[in-house]
Amino acid sequence: MRRTFLKLAVAPAALGLLGLTGCVSMERYEELERAYQQLQGRYTADEAEIRMLQGRLRVTMTDRILFPSGGYRIEEAARQQLRKMVPTLQGLVQTRVIVEGYTDNTPVGPELRRMGISSNLDLSSRRADTVADTLIREGAPRNLISADGRGESNPIASNDTPQGRAQNRRIEITLVGPGN
Repeated sequence: MRRTFLKLAVAPAALGLLGLTGCVSMERYEELERAYQQLQGRYTADEAEIRMLQGRLRVTMTDRILFPSGGYRIEEAARQQLRKMVPTLQGLVQTRVIVEGYTDNTPVGPELRRMGISSNLDLSSRRADTVADTLIREGAPRNLISADGRGESNPIASNDTPQGRAQNRRIEITLVGPGN
């Protein structure tokens, strides 16, 4: 039900933007719409949140799906989650894929510091790089993918509660067109 509502809400808005601004071509919109449909079919709501916003498709995955607590290396289960995305990424032509890592505001601990990670920005960068490298190794086009760590910037919830901090620890994989 939510998928249908979201699709009905997004499609007219995107088409309206096409007519008003001309920024997003019909081909570009159709490519994102196909990717959206494919990814919706591959992930459950507790694995990833998939949203289409202003000519961009964003897949948000929590750190618990991908990384052990306080770490940046992924296990086979996380590779399987990322592998679900690769067939969609392989079909893209006019789209860039930006992998962004985020953390909560809890300072990194001594174990991470011993590994050369001195800040949340370092940790988020390593996580984003790990996800991008995994997608590429699994077959996603190397020339489309970039990675960036954002640290504790742009929280989506309060860092005052364990639940809020958990929401802020995430990976966002955004599909954007060449003009965005």
